[in-house]
Amino acid sequence: MRYAYAPRILQQRTVTGKYMAIKATVFKANLQIADMERHYYQDHALTLALHPSETEERMMVRLLAFALHAHEYLEFGQGMTDEDAADLWQKDLTGSIDLWIDVGIPDEKLIRKACGRARQVVVYCYGGRVADMWYAQNRSQFERQKNLTIINLPPESTRNLPKLVQRTMNLQCTIQDGQVWLSDGENSFEVERIKLR
Repeated sequence: MRYAYAPRILQQRTVTGKYMAIKATVFKANLQIADMERHYYQDHALTLALHPSETEERMMVRLLAFALHAHEYLEFGQGMTDEDAADLWQKDLTGSIDLWIDVGIPDEKLIRKACGRARQVVVYCYGGRVADMWYAQNRSQFERQKNLTIINLPPESTRNLPKLVQRTMNLQCTIQDGQVWLSDGENSFEVERIKLR
């Protein structure tokens, strides 16, 4: 199981009465990043596929995770559907995984497996009480992983992110003095990060 609390795979009934999986919806994002903490200032043209069982909130947390770790080799993975892939990952020129990023509340066994494959693993959990329960239940196992970082994004920080969603988005992410702001020019939302591990 990919997630501790797994999303359903959505299906749609066709005219013939058979069922087929609903396809992902594609979004484009022009993302301007001004990260004063890492001295990283770049524009990225991104393509995001919203999986049928994924919420817009989760897609935007993936986008936020990209902004927080932006690098020329960082790319979106198939983490939603493939246990051997991250939501985002950064590989070196030899194919070794430098950074593995998962979003949500992935199964502890998969996090352990990722820690064995990547130099650094970061999980961005969110969802309020459910995320708190997930962390509490798995804390002792997480403590054994020396290359694991877990960041909790409080519900008040992520619930507004879907307001920025459009099929083509022009977004700015500013990171300074521990604060993170995501804006589309009209709306601007601060995202709080709480480091659990």
